Amino acid sequence: MKENVSPDTEFAAAIDVCFMDYALALAERGVALASPNPNVGGVMVRNGKIVGEGFHTYDSLRHAEIVALDVAGEAARGATLYINLEPCCHIGRTGPCTNALIGAGVARVVAAMEDPNPAMSGRGFKHLRASGIDVVVGLRGTEARRLNEAFAQWIVTKHPLVTLKSALTLDGQLVLPHPRGRARPPLKNRWISSPESRAEVQRMRYGSDALLTGIGTILEDDPMLTDRTGLPRRRKLLRAVMDSRLRLPVRSKLVRSADGDVVVFTRAKDNSPKARALRRAGVEVVRIAGRGPKPDLRAVIAELGRREILSVLLEAGATLNSAALSAGIVDKMRVFLAPKAAGFKGVAGGANGVRAAQDLHGITTAQFGADVAIEGYFHDVYRTR
Repeated sequence: MKENVSPDTEFAAAIDVCFMDYALALAERGVALASPNPNVGGVMVRNGKIVGEGFHTYDSLRHAEIVALDVAGEAARGATLYINLEPCCHIGRTGPCTNALIGAGVARVVAAMEDPNPAMSGRGFKHLRASGIDVVVGLRGTEARRLNEAFAQWIVTKHPLVTLKSALTLDGQLVLPHPRGRARPPLKNRWISSPESRAEVQRMRYGSDALLTGIGTILEDDPMLTDRTGLPRRRKLLRAVMDSRLRLPVRSKLVRSADGDVVVFTRAKDNSPKARALRRAGVEVVRIAGRGPKPDLRAVIAELGRREILSVLLEAGATLNSAALSAGIVDKMRVFLAPKAAGFKGVAGGANGVRAAQDLHGITTAQFGADVAIEGYFHDVYRTR
């Protein structure tokens, strides 16, 4: 027991942690359902018992605290609300949640973090405190910030959070070789990562608004690049391709599966016969300005942000990965290291390396089957660039 801390105080703190963890778990149920809004979960507790709970989905309009209030009814009076994000105090698609909490007689609000929007941050708490509600802020703040890091970046910069995902052998190769002179083996026989890692990548796709790749990956592997989790999502995963010369085959799996969810960024003329053929197949063709023959990656990211894309998963080969790092558009990186050796010459970073080594911070590791995933950030996403 800590010195000068009563058992009752420690017990109350432990109870707060338990209910906040549950609020975070509820918030996670909004992943792929709340975007472009944040993931928020709320738990209403009175006399140690949950009397209301809920999480936000974009289509339902109602915020998590309103759902919890509606479930609690009169039991909300004198209750404590546990929520992972500051209640709003402005009129948007809904009315101010602070007004509803005050009107319902909620006595205490325990929140994990402030609103990352600089224009709103702290205003909701100030409103609640001015009305006599006890407000505690910061419990499980690290977890809450991570859960809504994509929203935090987008609401400040209007640019999505870009995560570069890659799988490497221990000797730094992106692909496994095949014997010269023999037919190229199917993709499943060239996978570097374990089944557990590939399942985790599908979860990463599920939690992303868009997937970005290069034309080289399409021509080499003919992938579909879909979210195969089978979990519900509000918007289809946007499948975006960097294709400067518009080489995307009309008969590729990506194009044949297009249903308003495939976009190609190019420097080629957008009224060419190839562009018209792709549009007839359901692909959106967007001409992006750039220096030289390639589209400006920063302009691509800005365009995705304009479409309210909060998070982008970059799944590409060495050339686009290197270009993205050099352009400074990558916010975080996750590499799956497989205990394999490809045993052939090559550089995972491609021929055009980045200008200088870039440090990562906030490093975490996790194991998926035999693979080890290493993740880190290039900057604080809660700070304007």
